[in-house]
Amino acid sequence: MKFTDIKALASVQGPARSVSERLSRRCYSIEDMRKLAAKRLPGSVFDYIEGGGEDEASLRRNLSSFDDWSFLPKWGSVEHQTLGSTLLGGPVAMPLTLSPTGGTRLFHPDGESAVARAALAAGIPYGLAHLSTTTMEAVSAAAPGLRRWFNLEPTADKGLLQAVLDRVSNAGYEALMVNVDCRAIGHRERDYRNGFTAPPSIKPKTVIEGALHPRWALGFLANDAIAFPNLDAEIPEGPLSSTPDMWRTLLAGSYEPTDWDDIRDLRARWNGPIILKGLVNPRDAVLAAEMGIDAIQVSNHGGRQLDHMASPLDVLPEIVDKTAGRMEIIVDGGVRRGSDVIKALALGADACSIGRPYLYGLAAASQAGVTHVLDLLSAEMTRTMMLLGVSTIAELREEGRDLVRHRSEAFTPTHPTETPLAELAFAEMRTP
Repeated sequence: MKFTDIKALASVQGPARSVSERLSRRCYSIEDMRKLAAKRLPGSVFDYIEGGGEDEASLRRNLSSFDDWSFLPKWGSVEHQTLGSTLLGGPVAMPLTLSPTGGTRLFHPDGESAVARAALAAGIPYGLAHLSTTTMEAVSAAAPGLRRWFNLEPTADKGLLQAVLDRVSNAGYEALMVNVDCRAIGHRERDYRNGFTAPPSIKPKTVIEGALHPRWALGFLANDAIAFPNLDAEIPEGPLSSTPDMWRTLLAGSYEPTDWDDIRDLRARWNGPIILKGLVNPRDAVLAAEMGIDAIQVSNHGGRQLDHMASPLDVLPEIVDKTAGRMEIIVDGGVRRGSDVIKALALGADACSIGRPYLYGLAAASQAGVTHVLDLLSAEMTRTMMLLGVSTIAELREEGRDLVRHRSEAFTPTHPTETPLAELAFAEMRTP
């Protein structure tokens, strides 16, 4: 080979000029971002993201359920392709939302504000957790044009509830996300084995882990202490704080029980959209639709609460069928690829939501990391739709079940009334 040929083939990249460029060269999937986050975080903190309840059967099933569905691409032109859609009466750049996650500044000191800015840039909604480590007002200030949803626990204390709702409304949140799967805190054994607490306490193991992860430790020590300022009905003054009594009761799962009457009362008090988060029972989904709930997030809390709880994707087709378009449906749990989102939409969901994936991005590289995760998912959704043969989200949802097939249906005849040719031939052989 001539020297000129070798020179033409040579490809030497210069140094990355930004964090975003470095990520684009290094991380090609959510799994790559997960591995980078694992390097950046102390083991006990990373396990807090990763862990599930008890034996983590629900956690594993959330991931494996997507593998049970296969695509059936159709041939035809794909023109003017777009991921744009609508959700709760407003536009979204792609059918994806960011789920509320507690303790977010544990993973990077920029915390919820960085996530909010990334969501705004991506054109998708962000659900802020009741147990967020940044005030709802600070998140609003960080991303004033963002579609912000606020996540809370139902409560029978109507005075406290109204005070919280007033604060949420004044901070400019358009929708409520109401947890209906947190009557007790799941038994997360990884955290117990690690001695992990939230807010974290300093123990010998914490010191050792911090020394092995100096970047994380410096960020943790140089910023405000981890606290949960949105537990108070009033805006905290001075250093961030949280209500100790409410925090203890949330952890103990001993708060006053609530039921459907409290959901009806909440519906009467809040004028905006309400999303019930944590439903997997089709019967509950029907009840929610009947009382005027705008949307549900089919979820088992990422496998962190009741173990052996049904996977959201497993129950999605039945929920879609029984609610019959009376409310919108969001699905979370196990989404790691854009193709996962496309499968859920083909089965009738209006959007998917992610938690752990964007936390990987946050831990790896703050806002740039979250943005990279969202860019990966957007590119994967676009590519999957192109290969599937659909141009728009509306077309995808209209074609629906014609584009996917469950593995249990793989050998089911398309027309069950017709006798397969192989069976006819076998019958002829047996005929005397």
